[in-house]
Amino acid sequence: MQLLGFDTATPQVSLAMSVDGAAVGELRLGHDRRHAEHLAPGIEYLCRQLELELSEVSGIAVGLGPGLFTGLRVGVTTAKVMAQALRVPIVGVASLDLVAYPLRHASRVIVAALDARRGEVFHARYQPVPGGVQRVSGYEVGRPEDLVADLVAAGDEVLLAGDGAVRYRDVFAEIDRAEHAAASFAAPSAVALLELASARMEREEFSSAWDVQPLYLRQSDAEIEWERRLAS
Repeated sequence: MQLLGFDTATPQVSLAMSVDGAAVGELRLGHDRRHAEHLAPGIEYLCRQLELELSEVSGIAVGLGPGLFTGLRVGVTTAKVMAQALRVPIVGVASLDLVAYPLRHASRVIVAALDARRGEVFHARYQPVPGGVQRVSGYEVGRPEDLVADLVAAGDEVLLAGDGAVRYRDVFAEIDRAEHAAASFAAPSAVALLELASARMEREEFSSAWDVQPLYLRQSDAEIEWERRLAS
């Protein structure tokens, strides 16, 4: 089984390919939010470097967000079009899960926080369990100060990861029992995406292309502006 996976929820475009459940190549591109310009050439480059044909792909895995609106639209739409064109199944995984999963060997509660702009973060909490992580909160969006207050009240030892934790590092410094993951854990992992997707593919827990939708959590700036104009 050959799977192609990519995540475009953050300014970094992450891609990876796996064969029979083992990652054989990974690519991380850009930090400039030009997802449409990076994704297709990145897929072509990855296939060329691995000497694999795109026609041999047996499944597509995609990060669903939450994250940047434009990036998510590019990633999810590309995944749906490819799945339809290649006639292969598709699996979508929340991007916050892809931040937390590589830290599954931690001994602390994992807090995945991605920059949501507007002074907010997308976030979720995870408990390490044998073989992976278990999400113990909903996927949420809010001010980092509010998240810090909740974490302080809970009193857990936490491990912070994601570009939201990096951007608001001074805010999260108010938590006494917190550590920050390395910079390499700032963006969702495409390798983690493939590992999680492979297990779902084997259990036939995949979706049709029509059913896969981005996880937004809130309205886009354009929608907010449109409603403001209608109200005025």
